[in-house]
Amino acid sequence: MNAAARPTQAAGYERRRVGWLDPGPPRKRPPAPVALALGRITDCLLCLLAAPLAAAIIAACAVVIRFDSPGPIFFRQWRSGRHGRRFELWKLRTMRADADQDKEELRASSEVPWPDFKLSRDPRVTRVGAWLRRTSLDELPQLWNIWRGEMTWVGPRPTSFSHEVYELWQTERLEVRPGLTGLWQVLERGQSPFPQRVRLDVAYVRARNWKLNAKIMVATIGKVWSGDGAK
Repeated sequence: MNAAARPTQAAGYERRRVGWLDPGPPRKRPPAPVALALGRITDCLLCLLAAPLAAAIIAACAVVIRFDSPGPIFFRQWRSGRHGRRFELWKLRTMRADADQDKEELRASSEVPWPDFKLSRDPRVTRVGAWLRRTSLDELPQLWNIWRGEMTWVGPRPTSFSHEVYELWQTERLEVRPGLTGLWQVLERGQSPFPQRVRLDVAYVRARNWKLNAKIMVATIGKVWSGDGAK
C-alpha cells in the first residue's frame, strides 16, 4: 500500500467509526465564497449571543485566578491556523507564570510522542488551573479569536507547533479555520496521539456541514459537563 492511500483509507475508517456523528454521503454545497460568508456570519452571531454570559464567567474566573497565583489573567500562545498562518490564541492562565521555563526539563516525561507535549499531573498547573481545564472554562477567551476570524466554533484544534512539522498528508487539516471544538474532542478528548487526531480532522474536513457542526457542539457540551477525558 502506498503512502498516499493510507491517509485516505484511514480517514474513511475514522468517518465510519464516528457512528451517529457520521453526516452520511457528501452533499452538494454552496459555492466556496458563499459558504465562507455564511460561516463567518454564523460565527459572529453566535459570539454576540454568547458574549454576555462568557464575559461574566471570564470576569469571575479572573478574580479567582488573581487570588490563586501571581501572574497575568490571560495566557497567549502562538498557534497554527488556516493555511498554516500563525496567530495568538487566548486562554485563561492555568499554569504558573514561569511555566515555560520548566517545559524543556519536563519534555522527557511527556506522556505523548513528539510533537505533542502532555503530562496528566503537570506540576506547573495551579489549583484553579486544574479546575478550569476540567471544565474547559479556560478556553472561553477564544471567542475573541473567533470574532477576529482566526478561528471558528467547530474545526480542527490549532497546534502550537508550526505547519513545517506536519507530514504532507496532515496538511489537509489546515484547509479550514481551526475550531473551539472539533471531532476528536468529542471522540477522544485529548487521549490520542497527533497522527490519530489528524485522521479524525481530515475526516471532518471532507465531510463537514452545518448538521455535523451542530452535533459536535451538542456533544461537546455533554463532554464538558461530564468532565470526560478533560485534563
